[in-house]
Amino acid sequence: MESGGALCSNRRMFRPLALFIGLRYTGAKRRNHFISFISATSMIGIALGVTALITVLSVMNGFQTELRSRILSMAAHGTINGVADGLRDWRFVQETVSKHPEVVGAAPFVERQGMLSNGKRVSGIMVRGILPSEEPKVSDILDEMKLGSLDDLQPGAFNIVLGVELAAKLNVYVGSKVTLVAPQLSATPVGVAPRFKRFTVSGLFEVGMYEYDSGLALIHMDDAATLYRMGDEVTGVRMKITDMFRAPWVVREAARGLPDTYYVTDWTRKHANFFKAIRTEKTVMFVILMLIVAVAAFNIVSTLVMVVTDKQSDIAILRTLGLSPGRVMAIFTVQGTVIGVIGTLLGLIGGVALALNVETIVPAIEQAFGVQFMPADVYYISELPSELHVGDVIWICGMSLALSLLATLYPAWRASRTQPAEALRYE
Repeated sequence: MESGGALCSNRRMFRPLALFIGLRYTGAKRRNHFISFISATSMIGIALGVTALITVLSVMNGFQTELRSRILSMAAHGTINGVADGLRDWRFVQETVSKHPEVVGAAPFVERQGMLSNGKRVSGIMVRGILPSEEPKVSDILDEMKLGSLDDLQPGAFNIVLGVELAAKLNVYVGSKVTLVAPQLSATPVGVAPRFKRFTVSGLFEVGMYEYDSGLALIHMDDAATLYRMGDEVTGVRMKITDMFRAPWVVREAARGLPDTYYVTDWTRKHANFFKAIRTEKTVMFVILMLIVAVAAFNIVSTLVMVVTDKQSDIAILRTLGLSPGRVMAIFTVQGTVIGVIGTLLGLIGGVALALNVETIVPAIEQAFGVQFMPADVYYISELPSELHVGDVIWICGMSLALSLLATLYPAWRASRTQPAEALRYE
């Protein structure tokens, strides 16, 4: 009984033996310096891969947020339209949806296609009729104005506000006259002709999205109704939500309080393809950069295979002393995992530090080498935005550790299959 008790005690004492030997092998100065070199290479490769992944995904998150904010600076979070061509009871709809606690503001609008011309210069555009007093509730147009003011859009004045790209395309500026041609036809003594009206350019805006800056014109809602013969109807009511990501639910909840049937949509549906493309690009980039981590992680395989070969006699002695194959396998699993953990931690520190300071580091590099990665005259976003997501960091580090652990399994299994007699035959 005493010997049995002593045996149990020894087993408890040497329970972390695999961990102890694995850490000792990892920190020992090996006779084979080539093995140490490959271990260091694997560790550095994992660190670089994790750093690159965290940084690139953070920059892509920043671009996605920046693009979304620019799109939604002019596009509403949600829209309620009439089932027919126009919405007649828009005042009641505006008042009703504004009562929802998550609706920041609601404003009517008229939206129709048209053609704008100045001499021989012609451009197809989207005409949006707005109420200058209501529009700031649902868009950031006041912040985007470069010249002029929305207050100049008075009913009957037939003033127009253009995007800077559209103004450049038509070669007009504030005070210029342009002709707006509507697709509706009018009967004249000489036959049927399209409706058109002369407008005065009263302001210019710049959102930073080519779609808006080159293809959108703002006029007063009453002028739009007159030009397009809409009477008291509007196209719909635009809404702004406290949390844009809850727009699909809030817009539908707000519309449930309306007695009639309306067509309800939100920004996630209008721009679904664009944001799906960004999400797909982010996923593909994650997979491509994760291959860097995978290559570095599987270098651990070659490292441990050579370590196992180098330590054949040690393994044989441990086996003769009673160490089980499972614990031999655990020794080399610990050794490979330590390489993966250290590499992942170094990558985590480097990636987070780089992602949080990329907006400072990139301008410093540009200034030092006299280059500009994203010229302002070519790209609307001339700086690299960065937005670090904790979920991305956890996912990257988890994948890195999983690949490192996976890479240790075969060499560790091979070590556990070592036969003591065969290993010690030529010692």
